[in-house]
Amino acid sequence: MYRTHNNGELRIKDVDLQVKLCGWVQRSRDLGGMTFIDLRDRFGITQLTFNETVNSTLCQDARLINREWVIEIDGIVKERSSKNLKIQTGEIEIEVGSLKVLNKSKTPPFTIEDETDGGEELRMKYRFLDLRRSPLQKNMILRSKMGMEVRNFFQEHNFLEIETPYLIKSTPEGARDFIVPSRMNKQQFYALPQSPQTFKQLLMVSGYDRYFQIVKCFRDEDLRSDRQPEFTQIDCEMAFVDQQQVIDTFEGLVKHLFKNLLQIDFKMPFPVITYDNAMEKYGSDKPDLRFDMKLNYLDLLAKGSGFKVFDESESVVGINVPHCADYSRKKIDELTNWVKRPQIGAKGLAYVKYNTDGSFKSSIDKFYNTETLKKWASKCNSNPGDLILILSGDKLQVQKQMNELRLLMGERLGLRNPNDFKPVWVVDFPLLEKDEQTNEYHAMHHPFTSPKNEDQDLLNSNPSKVRANAYDLAINGVEVGGGSIRIHDRQIQEKMFEILGFTKGEAELQFGFLMKAFEYGAPPHGGIAFGFDRLCTLFGGKENIREFIAFPKNNQGKDVMIDAPSKIDLSQLNELGINLPKIED
Repeated sequence: MYRTHNNGELRIKDVDLQVKLCGWVQRSRDLGGMTFIDLRDRFGITQLTFNETVNSTLCQDARLINREWVIEIDGIVKERSSKNLKIQTGEIEIEVGSLKVLNKSKTPPFTIEDETDGGEELRMKYRFLDLRRSPLQKNMILRSKMGMEVRNFFQEHNFLEIETPYLIKSTPEGARDFIVPSRMNKQQFYALPQSPQTFKQLLMVSGYDRYFQIVKCFRDEDLRSDRQPEFTQIDCEMAFVDQQQVIDTFEGLVKHLFKNLLQIDFKMPFPVITYDNAMEKYGSDKPDLRFDMKLNYLDLLAKGSGFKVFDESESVVGINVPHCADYSRKKIDELTNWVKRPQIGAKGLAYVKYNTDGSFKSSIDKFYNTETLKKWASKCNSNPGDLILILSGDKLQVQKQMNELRLLMGERLGLRNPNDFKPVWVVDFPLLEKDEQTNEYHAMHHPFTSPKNEDQDLLNSNPSKVRANAYDLAINGVEVGGGSIRIHDRQIQEKMFEILGFTKGEAELQFGFLMKAFEYGAPPHGGIAFGFDRLCTLFGGKENIREFIAFPKNNQGKDVMIDAPSKIDLSQLNELGINLPKIED
């Protein structure tokens, strides 16, 4: 037996107990007559003591031990004279009687501490070391607990966990597929699933009316802090349900997770807002409701006064920023440069200061008198001491730009507390998006989303006006889940493919198996998928999902620890029947 206890387990009640411990050396301190070693495992840290007067040889051996060595000790639990109440084992220490080195370690390239000196790329290269750090261990523990609680909920609600294939047919679902060549079927390829969408619908046709899966999905898309080429979903589907039943069920799941993982008990139903209202009020279909700062439309008050920028804009939108009328010119210029970045794309930023003495100061007061600015302040619900920030241009574009500015100001004013959770359901999305350049339609969610019953006639006459039977759950400005009631009628599905530009032959080739299934008694069904990594990140109070994935990829989609992706041997390519063109270095 290597150990009787872990390093976070022993307490004052265990004094005089004979114990065996194992772990990694966090740090050591040589104080002459005494040597102290902090021993670490994933459960915590225990202090070890070596006394020169008691056993000089053992004390000498302890002095030779360095950080991250793996050791085994035998000793007696003693009460610490100098207690450390910051750690769970801080009232005790182990008076070591025997010491065994299980493995030595090179000096790590960065410190294995809560606050490390290693940059992200270096830590990802040595991820096996980074994972030893307490913050990441806590993240992995949270992820594990969340998975267990998800399964507990579904078990209680009569769902079946069913696995779906990873090697499937390439189908257009919004992102690029990862392609896998087949050796046995040369010149043919599998694709890794972007989601189990069609398979879970087939399970509904098969009579498995409550399905879930914690499943890996793969999308070959540009990456950012909340995206990875492979990610994990909580994938769910139900038969014989309408939109409200789906929302009620999976709101229950989210409430269960909050209660059991964070001890937050949501008593009231989550608020529901339509897509149009979300865009109108917040400029986003995943609004952050932790603070107010709604969008205010100044078109009627701002146009027609000779200010060309506003007069020629489709929309003039302002937000009220409380208690910021004292912003300096330097701060205003910094905000202007921020919104003009390519990522935001605004052409400029106007402002109105509602000073504490009741006067107004604006960057455009050449064109607008005090009475007009006072009307703007009234429209924006401004008070003396507030600052109004204004953008103009194409309505949809300005809404999105103002959302980014709103989030920035909320962050700067400390209004986005990561421990304050404000969930909201967003419903009634447009079914389709129209590309103005190509004049082609794209599915807002995916091609299998059902139109609202009352809008089905518009599929022939005005597809842009059709609303989807779709719903997203957003928490604190992050979309954590999205789903819809699905099409279960072959004719409607064929019509959807037609609008999306598929020929009958293309639709049959890509999705014939699904439409065939619809001819054999497909029940009404709907579901949702939650971003498991995103939920973990949200519950952990972080922003980067890589912190909650054991072995993530970097922003270039590479695993720098194992050097993947990488070239493969020519013999493997020949076996697969693949002849790659030579690329010049």
